[in-house]
This record gives sequence, structure tokens and C-alpha cells, in this order.
Amino acid sequence: MSDLETLLDRLKDAQRTLIVEAAKIDMLPPDSMLRRVADLENTIAAVEALIEEQAPRRGRAAE
Repeated sequence: MSDLETLLDRLKDAQRTLIVEAAKIDMLPPDSMLRRVADLENTIAAVEALIEEQAPRRGRAAE
């Protein structure tokens, strides 16, 4: 597994943990927790985009 995929897994685990913790709170989670979830989502999207850019393009061999 590439370093980027390992990082992606860690980011998703961290975000999942925060969301589960937020669900256990009887009121709206604190802004700081919501911000961390949103920041992780942005970082996850950026890492996924980078992984996609580095993936071999399908159909290039036929060109």
C-alpha cells in the first residue's frame, strides 16, 4: 500500500472517531469538533485527488 493510501486510511479513521464521539454528545457538538471533522474531510479529498492523479491512466496503452 502506498504512503498516500496509508495516510488516507489514518485520516478516515480519525474522522470516523470524531464523528462517533460527536454522536455520543446529547447536544450539538462543539464548533471545534465540527471544524476538525470538516478539515479532515477537505484533507481526505485532497489526498484522494492526489492518489487519483498518480494512478495509471486507463486506456493509455491503447493510444
